[in-house]
Parts: sequence; structure tokens; C-alpha cells
Amino acid sequence: MMYITIISILIALFFLTRLLFLRKEIRSVTEQLENAHLDNTKRKITLDFYDRDFERLTKEINNQINEIKLSIAQKRRTENELKQAISSISHDIRTPMTSILGYIQFLELDDITPEKRTEYTAIVKNGALRLKVLLEDFFELSIIDSEDFPLRVEQVKLNELVPEVLVGFYEELNKKNIVPSISMPENSAWILADTSAVKRVVENLVTNAIRHSTGNITITLENTSSFVVFTVSNPAPLLTEEDLIHLFDRFYKADQVRKGKGTGLGLSIAKGLMQKMDGSLTAELKGSQLFMKCKWKIRT
Repeated sequence: MMYITIISILIALFFLTRLLFLRKEIRSVTEQLENAHLDNTKRKITLDFYDRDFERLTKEINNQINEIKLSIAQKRRTENELKQAISSISHDIRTPMTSILGYIQFLELDDITPEKRTEYTAIVKNGALRLKVLLEDFFELSIIDSEDFPLRVEQVKLNELVPEVLVGFYEELNKKNIVPSISMPENSAWILADTSAVKRVVENLVTNAIRHSTGNITITLENTSSFVVFTVSNPAPLLTEEDLIHLFDRFYKADQVRKGKGTGLGLSIAKGLMQKMDGSLTAELKGSQLFMKCKWKIRT
């Protein structure tokens, strides 16, 4: 009987001690949470006393802290991107608008010659067209970003669609004396995608290459075992690896040579459309050659 009593006392002491340690750990965790809330550091919770259930609870709390950290970081990135976008679009709108207003004042002069009137009118028209392109690109990008962006997914034969798009660039290529090297597969290259979105992607990549290439352009389409790959490459000696990181950022223009060439939204639009179609668009720099690569997964 004495032996049973001693066992009972020991068991009671064990659970009492465990309870005391748990209460102490709860106070410690509570204090850590309060301190984290007060100094807004989002520190992870640590334990001094091992308990399987309590450890699981702490792990979940730390997971929530990590998610909060990621959410805050994403919010800051989004806010910075928004500020940059507002700043960039304000600058891009203000520059041609200032030019347009200035030349309109010249056109209002009584002693302006017919030649100058024609010249200034052309400048005003070009400025207005640049504004139109900028606003259309910005509007399109905002639509692409929305969750309910409409896609009409269908079978698209890329080795027929790509040449159709390229024909529209004949005059522009001819003006810059660019003879593109084009390689298409002998067998059909079918993908599941939105036809108009694919055309827009191809147009934006080719336009980017024509505007910024310092030489000829290479355009290839190939079938692999898992993907259909469309690649546009061109010499880009002024481009750096740092530029490559930001190449798909909105309004990003890699160097001063690019200033005034486009809105800086074309590649962002192309990447957004590729993501909507469950494809990918990447940029790679090999030596001084830039490779823009679109990949669609083959679905049978």
C-alpha cells in the first residue's frame, strides 16, 4: 500500500511539474508574441520546454509569422512597383504632351511658313500617336493583370501563325535593312492557346528585337519532346545581366539608347499573356546575343 502511495505521489509530482513548465512556456510564448507585436519584428517563437503538441502549435504559429513576412514583403514590392509605374507613366505622358503643346503654340503663330506648319503638324501627330500607343499598352496590361482576363483557348498551329505575323513586319524590317533568319519545323507545331494572345506575344517580341537589335534577327520555332519553343534572338551588346533581371518589369528601358523607343510595356504584356496561357517567357544573354524564349507545354 505504501508502495502504491509513493508511485501516486511521484506521478502527481510529475504531472504537476509538467504543468508548471507548460504554464511557464505559455507565458514565455505570450511574451514573445506581445514583444513581436510591439516592435513589429515578426520574430519566430522559440521553446525551452519540449512538448509534442505544444511544439506543433508553435510550428504553426511560426508558419503564420513566415506567411505574414512574405505578405508584407509582397505588399511593399507591389507598392514600389505601383509608385514606379505611376512615375513612369506620368513621365512618358508628360514628355510628348509638353512637346505637343509647344508645337501647337508654334502653329498658332501668324508668320509661320507652310513648310514649318507641315513639319510641326507631323511632330504633333507623332506625339499624339505615341500617347495613344502608351495608353493602349497600359490599358491592355491592366486587363491582363485582372483575374477574369478572357482567354479563348483553342488548337493553334504555330508554324502557320508565326509566318503570318512576320509578314506584317516586312516594311519595318526592310527600312532597317534587316534580313531575319527564320527556321520553322517541317512537322506541325500545335499548342493549346488563345490565337490573338499568341499573335500579340510574337508581335511584341519581334518589335522589341527590331527596335533594339544592332544586327540581324534570328527567329526559330521547334518541337521538343514536351514543349513547343519559339525563340527570337538579336545582338544586344549594351545589355547586361543586371538588365536581364528587370527586362520584363513595366516601363523598364535597359539603357539610354532605348529611351524614346516604345513604352517599356511590350515585354511585360508578352510575359503576362504567356503566364495566362500557362506558358513561359524567359530572357537569356549569351555573350552579346539576347535570346527571348517562349515555351508552351505540349498537351495531347
